[in-house]
Amino acid sequence: MSNYVYILVMAAVIYLIRVLPMTLIRRPIRSRFLQSFLFYVPYVTLSVMTFPAIVDATQHPLAGVLALVVGVVAAWLGAGLMPVAVLCCVTVFLSELILV
Repeated sequence: MSNYVYILVMAAVIYLIRVLPMTLIRRPIRSRFLQSFLFYVPYVTLSVMTFPAIVDATQHPLAGVLALVVGVVAAWLGAGLMPVAVLCCVTVFLSELILV
C-alpha cells in the first residue's frame, strides 16, 4: 500500500513541477536577472551532478582531480570533446599507476 502512495506523491510532484510554470507564467519573462538565472540552471545542475562523479569514479580522488584539471585546461585551450576525454583517461591511468 505504501508503495502506491510513494508513486502517487512522486507523480504529483513531477506533474506540478512541469505544469505550474506553463500555467503561471503566460507572458514572456522580461526580468534580465530571471532570464540569466534560468539560462544557467541546466549548466549548474549538470556541473553539480558531474563533479562528484569525476572525483569518486577513480580509486584515488587525486587522480580524478588531476583529470578534471587537465580536462579543463585542454578545453580552455580549444581541444575538442574527444581529445579532452582521451587526455582525462590517460591522466587517470597514469596517476593511478603512480599513486598505487
